[in-house]
Amino acid sequence: MIRTEESTTAVIVGGGVAGLALGTFLLRNGIPCVILEKHSRGYVENRQRAGALDARGVRILHEWGVGEAVEAASHDSSGEPMPLIIDGEKRAWKMDDHEDAEGAFLPQQVLVRNLIRIFLRDGGDLRFEAEDVSLDGLGTGRPRVRYRDAAGSTTVIGCDFVAGSDGHQGVSRKAVPDGVLTCHTHEFGYAWLTVMTEVPADPPAVLAVHSRGFAAQITRGPNASRVYLQCPVTDTVEDWPDERIRSELATRFGEPAPKGPIVSKQVVPLRGVVFSPMNYGRLHLLGDAAHLISPMSAEGMSLALHDAGKLAQAIIHQVVKGDGNLLENYSDTCLSHTWERQAAAVSMTDTMHDSGDSTYRGEFLKHVARANLENLLQPLEK
Repeated sequence: MIRTEESTTAVIVGGGVAGLALGTFLLRNGIPCVILEKHSRGYVENRQRAGALDARGVRILHEWGVGEAVEAASHDSSGEPMPLIIDGEKRAWKMDDHEDAEGAFLPQQVLVRNLIRIFLRDGGDLRFEAEDVSLDGLGTGRPRVRYRDAAGSTTVIGCDFVAGSDGHQGVSRKAVPDGVLTCHTHEFGYAWLTVMTEVPADPPAVLAVHSRGFAAQITRGPNASRVYLQCPVTDTVEDWPDERIRSELATRFGEPAPKGPIVSKQVVPLRGVVFSPMNYGRLHLLGDAAHLISPMSAEGMSLALHDAGKLAQAIIHQVVKGDGNLLENYSDTCLSHTWERQAAAVSMTDTMHDSGDSTYRGEFLKHVARANLENLLQPLEK
C-alpha cells in the first residue's frame, strides 16, 4: 500500500451541492482546495434527489458568478406559483410578495452535474471514490484528512480547514467528540411515500390537499417525476402496490393518474433536524451534515448553498485578509438562518398536511390548518 502526504488550504468532504458549491466559490477566489467524494462520478451525477431552488438559492449562485449552474432549470416566467388542488378543485395562491416566483425547478443531479463541470473546468481537484475517509487533529491548527483511493493507496492531506458536507450519515459530523454537538429534532408524525416514475411532470410541480392526505408531483427531468403521498409512519412499501398508488393519486388530484413505469418506492418519515454548533475546531459543517429540513419546504439545496456561501466568505476573509471574525461567527450566522427557514418549513408542512387528513392530529387542527391555508390563497369567486 502506497502512502502519500499532501497539503492544501481546505479539504471538503462530500461532493454534493454544498461541497461542490463551496469548492467552486473558494477556487474562484484563489483558495486551493480538494473535494473528496466517496461515490463514483456516474453515481453522484445521476442520483435522484430534490428538485427545486428558491429565489435565495438562485441568487447565491449568481452572486458568486456561477449562475450558469442553473441554466438548465425550468423557470416560470409567468410568475405563477405551482398549482394547488384542494379536494379536487384548483385554487390560486396569493401573489403578494411571492419571492419564490424567481426560483427554479432543477433536479439535484442536474445542479450537481453542472457544478462538477464548472469546478473541473476551473481547474478544481475533485477526487471520486475516496473511501475510508477519516479526520484527525480537528482541534489543532493543522488537521489531517486521510482516505483510500480506488487503487487501494492511502493519501493524507494536511490542511487549514475541513468542510464537512457529506450528508446526514457522513463521517464528518461523527468525527466530532461526544458532548460537543446538540441535536435538535422534530418529528411531524407522518411520512411520505416517495415514488420515482418515468412520467414527465407538466407543470413542473403540482400540490394537492385532500381528506385522504397530501400529494404532490415534482419534476425530476424531461421524462421523470417523483410523486409523494402522505401516509402513516408505520406504512411500508409492501403496503403500496403500484395499482394502489395510481388509485390514490387519482383520488387526491381529482383526475386519472398518468400511466408510466414506477421505478422505485420508499417511505420517508418527515422530520426536521438541526445540529448545534455547526463547527468544532477547524471542522465546519454545512448542508445535510448540519441540518435536515422538511421536504415540504423544498429548501434543502438552498440551505446548502447558503451555508457554502457563508463558509466560503469566512475562509476567504481569514486567508486573504487575516480576518477570522466571519469564521468565528459562521455557526451562529448559519444557525440563525437555518432556524428561520425551519420555522417556515414547520408552518407550511403542518398547514399542507393537517388541512387534509384529520386522522393524524384531529379535526381541531384540521380546521386551524385550513384557515391558515385559506389565508395564503385567493378567495373563491362567488
